[in-house]
Amino acid sequence: MTETSGALILILHNAPRGSGGEHAESDAGVLAEVAHVRAALAALDVPGRVVPVRTLRDVGRRLRAAPEQCVVNLVESLEGAAGDACLVPAACSALGKAWTGGGTRCQFLALDKWQSKCALRAAGVSVPDGIVVAPGRLAACRLDVPRPVIVKPLSADASEGIEAASVFPAHAADAVRERVRRIHEQFRQPALVEDYVDGRELNVSVIADGGTLKVLPVAEIDFSAFPRGKPRIVDYRAKWVEDSFEYTHTPRRIPARLDGTTVRRARAAAVAAWLCLECRDYARIDMRLSRGGELFVMEVNPNPDVSPDAGFPAALQAAGLPFADFVAMLLGNAGVPVRRACGAAPAEPPGKAVSVRRTCAADRGVLLDIVEATGVFRPGEIDVAAEVLDDALAAGEGGHYQSYTALLDGKAAGWMCFGPTPCTLGTFDLYWLAVHPACRGRGLGAALIERAEIAIRARSGRLIVVETSSRPEYAPARGFYKRHGYTQTARMADFYERGDDKLVFVKAP
Repeated sequence: MTETSGALILILHNAPRGSGGEHAESDAGVLAEVAHVRAALAALDVPGRVVPVRTLRDVGRRLRAAPEQCVVNLVESLEGAAGDACLVPAACSALGKAWTGGGTRCQFLALDKWQSKCALRAAGVSVPDGIVVAPGRLAACRLDVPRPVIVKPLSADASEGIEAASVFPAHAADAVRERVRRIHEQFRQPALVEDYVDGRELNVSVIADGGTLKVLPVAEIDFSAFPRGKPRIVDYRAKWVEDSFEYTHTPRRIPARLDGTTVRRARAAAVAAWLCLECRDYARIDMRLSRGGELFVMEVNPNPDVSPDAGFPAALQAAGLPFADFVAMLLGNAGVPVRRACGAAPAEPPGKAVSVRRTCAADRGVLLDIVEATGVFRPGEIDVAAEVLDDALAAGEGGHYQSYTALLDGKAAGWMCFGPTPCTLGTFDLYWLAVHPACRGRGLGAALIERAEIAIRARSGRLIVVETSSRPEYAPARGFYKRHGYTQTARMADFYERGDDKLVFVKAP
């Protein structure tokens, strides 16, 4: 959706500041969110327009000039003060426009970790103890550190400023002071020194559908692959640096393997935190479950990441709620009634109506439409997809290319093609895998890749290779392969074009 007239919805997002910055990965992550929302609007047949902003002044200027009366707010940060992005809802309200997500007060409260901790504690929600050290106050501050602590910026988002070196054992006062000093210099804001809760990492997503709060399945981050002594935290590398150990060894388990009592406690804490901070529309509440069974709310995230690989869409999928229906819900909350793409969320697990079969000639036009609808392939790439598909159809089951179609309620909605890698023994390439944007979140991709792995094992395959792009719009694909056990083993700089690297993922089927 480009900047055209007749748009009903304005997707407002922060423009990434370019590559090479200290937090370029999280900064560029918003583009995957934009693409996901655009695809959902297309599935809902709702006109939309995408507008990037860099500063708070840009926000006012673009909103005043916009004819749209509803804003999907994907602004996560702005150049200027740390809290400038929190003012977007206030700007929308002042200009008479509806908006999605948390309001200005909610976002300010959530951004300041100390203020949110105080509010949560006052509401009876358990939070870790801690202190705030402001710039210029380090020398006068007593830091006895009788227990292990984690040191983080007070008002940073997306795990910026958090790494394994942020966690300290008891009585490491000198090292903690040095870390606080670095945060003052790097982020120019106070540092939060907080008790480190050694245990399990949980998160609970909550949505508001009209006047009804819905708590989605509890998720857990699996740290079982971490070596002894490595802090079990979701730091910046785990969230954003795709070729890092932390990113590739922190899979999400949803629903979490918890007893019923703990699940009920986590759900209750999430609702209490939502109400305390006056969240709207959607939020994710991060928690830690200590080894002794105590549950602590660590952070409340209004407007959490909605890119396909993020925790919030994973919770939607686990609840059987298609992402397009979630976007329709957001618009409905904002006063824009939209017919949901797939109707009410199904009571049965997602993917029950999914099946996979060999591709037939009647699928050809639909499958090429699906490839084009993804919006990530260049025209020349779509031509190659057509050639591969035609070869597979012509040669049939005995050909080099093996082509399968995924069906949703009996209609073609996804495509996958694989074949043996020339000049190898037992190595196979997964050439194409595409699902129509309107049908994502229903298990089609998982069904296709499972069928490929079964077929490759039957052919004595020992290795599956996937090649993909480093471009931001391919982040959902990279996350998909990671979730299904594929490991990135190579990166070839500038392979497709300057700035577009080739990433190679592999798995033993």
